Amino acid sequence: MSESRADAGGPEPGSGRRARGRPRGSAGETSADTRALILAAAAHEFGARGYEAASLRAIARRAGVDPALIRHYFDDKADLFATTIEAPFRPDRMVPVILAGPRSEVGEHLARYVLTELTSPAAQNRAALVLRTAVGHNAASRMLKEFLVREVLHRIALAIHTDDAELRASLAASQIVGLMLTRYVLKLEPIASAPVDDLVARLGPVLQWHLVDYAVGGAVAAPSPPATESLDSQGDPGE
Repeated sequence: MSESRADAGGPEPGSGRRARGRPRGSAGETSADTRALILAAAAHEFGARGYEAASLRAIARRAGVDPALIRHYFDDKADLFATTIEAPFRPDRMVPVILAGPRSEVGEHLARYVLTELTSPAAQNRAALVLRTAVGHNAASRMLKEFLVREVLHRIALAIHTDDAELRASLAASQIVGLMLTRYVLKLEPIASAPVDDLVARLGPVLQWHLVDYAVGGAVAAPSPPATESLDSQGDPGE
């Protein structure tokens, strides 16, 4: 006897219900079609509501798919957003990589990560387009800002464990965005053609100062911990 559709996990014939995770589109719809529907819906929701307020459930509803299906194509909300704006690299994924390194080298690693990810002309062009869009459109600016605050700056701030952690992370971000604007959008020389190692050597200490070494109140900053200690290894001060 053949297995019934209900036993196989599908909907009962004539029930009008869809199998979990299946799109509401036509039977001939391909995975590429479904992914494109999700991306189009995400672009609308992120643009209309911003990164924070847009939900995966609302995006799924607009795309006409089960919310579980979004997880099939994208790891999480950050992944969906980065794909939607065609980001040249994932800034949220760089955070754990950088924080896992020695605390005394956080600034250098941050500068090198960004510059290395933007080595190819294609990545540089995407970075320039994202920055131009963010500067020229209020909605794009808002959703990019909310993404960076939630997925990047807040995570760095949590690892720094200081009262002014958010300000430190924001100042570091201003240096990174400024470098990207002058190098890839304005193409200001000699920054535009400077070797990565040269820029890392100059920008790294500035980022290090903002994130770790600056002492509030003008006091002399405490010496950096041993090179083997990472920001991640310090744990939550409340533990």
